Amino acid sequence: MKNLFSILFIAVFTIANAQESANRFFYELTFKPKKDSTKIDKVISILDITGKKSIYQDYTVPAQDSIIKIAVEEMEKTKSWKDMSKMIRMPKFSYKIIKTYPEMKQQYVDRISMNMFGYEDDIKFKWNILPEKEKVGEYNTQKATTEFGGRTWNAWFSTDIPFQDGPYKFYGLPGLIVKIEDTDKHYSWKLSGNKKIADYAELSYSEQINAKYGMSNTVTPTTKEKFEKAYATFKKDPMGEFRQRITPEMSSMKMPGSDITIGEMMKKQEKIAKDFFNSNDNPIEKTAQVSVGKLEKVGVEKNKK
Repeated sequence: MKNLFSILFIAVFTIANAQESANRFFYELTFKPKKDSTKIDKVISILDITGKKSIYQDYTVPAQDSIIKIAVEEMEKTKSWKDMSKMIRMPKFSYKIIKTYPEMKQQYVDRISMNMFGYEDDIKFKWNILPEKEKVGEYNTQKATTEFGGRTWNAWFSTDIPFQDGPYKFYGLPGLIVKIEDTDKHYSWKLSGNKKIADYAELSYSEQINAKYGMSNTVTPTTKEKFEKAYATFKKDPMGEFRQRITPEMSSMKMPGSDITIGEMMKKQEKIAKDFFNSNDNPIEKTAQVSVGKLEKVGVEKNKK
């Protein structure tokens, strides 16, 4: 009996510890999407910190998981298609930044058509910590500056929060970055809240359902140069890979339970994608434009792995 209880205790302890927890930090990102416009946009982004890594991303889609779940379950039950573009908001940024602890190796991850690709981004920040202190929200912070991506950045970090991390690619100060902005104020992150997630799932519901229907979440490693060339091609023809799979006969077929054809649906999705790509010509990092390459280049790399 004693051995039975010991085995039971070990099993319960193992299951309990298998549930990963995370600290989620919410940042309000204020940014200028267009170089030649005075328009300022806002979005909530999140930094999820676990014991092994942190994940930074736009919170727009994960925040709508419950709405997406209800819509998908209804479609699966009725076997009919529903235009979800009328129900949910599109994210402003589609990528994720993953930093692995304790080395702080960074991986930039984004989707190109139906596949996920990621490249290593070796960034070493040279911070100049200043004596200037400031109260940011409820936190006592200290100022630091750095040069990155063709911009000068002012950051305020708090040693009250013992994570040497921050939003986007920023890290390396003796405390969490509570606020950071470039001197032109084109991009500014400010911590707006945080919470503890006891049973943390790295993938949102929408990402899980994408995988169920053929859009893999497995990240294929590539190089930054190859990724940027392939992404430039993808932006020019976002439905190219889908179009190769659709015959003229299929294009004229109607979506299940709908009056819209597959071809019309694809045109609508193409417009949504192009609107997304054209919404921002003022990137966080002022990098040189890459020449357009072929999407297959990344695909070939994938097959070699």
